[in-house]
Amino acid sequence: MAKAYTKAFVLSREMIAKDIYSMWIKAPSVAECALPGQFVNIFTGDASMLLPRPISICEISKKEGTLRFVYRIAGKGTAKLATLGSGDEVTILGPLGNGFPLILGKKALLIGGGIGVPPMLELAKSLDNPIIVAGYRDEIFLKRELSAAGELHIATESGIIGTKGNVMDAIEAESIEADVIYACGPLVMLSAVKAYAKKKGIKAYISLEERMACGIGACLGCVCKTTKKDHHTNVNNTRICTEGPVFDAEEVEI
Repeated sequence: MAKAYTKAFVLSREMIAKDIYSMWIKAPSVAECALPGQFVNIFTGDASMLLPRPISICEISKKEGTLRFVYRIAGKGTAKLATLGSGDEVTILGPLGNGFPLILGKKALLIGGGIGVPPMLELAKSLDNPIIVAGYRDEIFLKRELSAAGELHIATESGIIGTKGNVMDAIEAESIEADVIYACGPLVMLSAVKAYAKKKGIKAYISLEERMACGIGACLGCVCKTTKKDHHTNVNNTRICTEGPVFDAEEVEI
């Protein structure tokens, strides 16, 4: 389905942790074709900020025609989004990018770190009883929803809840094993996941977080290195917004 600019309406917006906001919007045409791991460009409506903000999809309700986004305030754009309330209209473009391949019948391990946790929720709901490892600094969010979607393990830097340390520490401490891995989070975390998957001989799919300008592949602002040359350009580059954000971990250099 061709992507088009769509008028959407905010249903609710609330702060669920420090600087972390949850927002549900009504956008039936986008929800109908959205997949776990994809993202949506959301325009702030402020003329001083022309570029949209790419936000990963947290939950999808095709029946209700709604989408949920959970995002962190990282600048003026996301701060503006955090002021929206019920009934406000926003322009969106999406769904964009390639989502996670749904491999059923295998023991799936979902790994999310920080603001890479929200995309794991819809993915977990789309798989059969996955194991979920979520890593936080201190404040926890989406714990109830993730617990309902799979077997949840938590890692925190301070050890306030779950394993003290990062997601890889939790995997080791809990002796977690799986047949396939899905991950989203900071680059250092994804690099560790890639190395772990290679060592264990497990297929891993990773969603790369990157600053984007256009989000549709035109500006080349979110290029990453690949292990193989692109057959069109003959260089080891690819665009995260269009060829990604989800990649087979073996295909990208991180």
